[in-house]
Amino acid sequence: MTHLTKKVTLALLGLGLLVNTYAADGDFNLTGTIQTQGEMSFKDDDKVLDKFWLRANFGGKYSSENFDAQINIRMWAPNFGNTIEEKSYDKITADLYWANYKWVLGGDKLNLKLGHWKTDWSEAGNFGTYIDPVLKNRGLLMRDYSHDAFELGWTRGISNLNVMLATTNNSFSTGYVRVEENVKFSFPLELKAAYRVNAIDAMTKPAVQTHRVAAKAVYSIMKDLKVYGEIGLLKTGENSVVDSASIANAIAVAPEYDQGSTYLPFYLGVSIPTAGILDGLMLEAEYLKNRDEITKDADDFAYTISLIKKLGKAKAQLNIYSGNELKAKDVTVALRVTTTIK
Repeated sequence: MTHLTKKVTLALLGLGLLVNTYAADGDFNLTGTIQTQGEMSFKDDDKVLDKFWLRANFGGKYSSENFDAQINIRMWAPNFGNTIEEKSYDKITADLYWANYKWVLGGDKLNLKLGHWKTDWSEAGNFGTYIDPVLKNRGLLMRDYSHDAFELGWTRGISNLNVMLATTNNSFSTGYVRVEENVKFSFPLELKAAYRVNAIDAMTKPAVQTHRVAAKAVYSIMKDLKVYGEIGLLKTGENSVVDSASIANAIAVAPEYDQGSTYLPFYLGVSIPTAGILDGLMLEAEYLKNRDEITKDADDFAYTISLIKKLGKAKAQLNIYSGNELKAKDVTVALRVTTTIK
């Protein structure tokens, strides 16, 4: 039995256990979606649809007063892949699998979450979430970031504090510590702040630490009209032992960014009401000084326009966003359609 088969079998077994064990005590729902996405860059001479894929998701989610859990299995057809070998077989992966235990102690709420899940602060899904992903990633919903982790949460009043220990591989030989505070006020304002450092990297091998700090604010002016933004600070240290040779020989851990580098990205966005014509219209602009150090020949500024429309069980999201350069021809149009099945 292959490693992938074992993971999928375990996920299916866990799904069955959720159905049989908890369905009578809480709210259990099967979940399923079919998604398709395509992108077209006007910079390409042939103007063909690029990065087209079709996939399906199937799983289940359980919710109760003291326990939540979710499992999601993702499937791609054989033609999904970049090589002939990759296009010769189906792809099935355990996309999400987590359990969250909850306790109420007087005015405090505690929880312990463990498993594999996504962290994403983004509104339109194009910019932000500077606490986690690589800055060079850009595009429609490219900010998804999954990891194996353990998280302790504490909620009291308007404050929700989470401390996470997460890995960037399957053995916890590389990973990070992440602390996040989320405050929701009685008026329509939400603030988030987080700190992350790849502290686990240095526990077994020489490594360079990147300290990340990010803060986000969302303010709702009226129904369907809100402004939001996020700013991050990413500072990477230096270590003379960590170089191309030691990394190639697996003696040291590769740094997240160039040693001695500092980046201060931020973006601003506005969600605009459309009198019911659309379910979402977001405009966003991002600035990252010296972006060309991360992506060759890239401009410091970038923008995206995101339109969302729901039609029955389907939701379509269209993004129009800048490429590496702020030129009319360096624009990409991406469309994702998600159909929910139950």
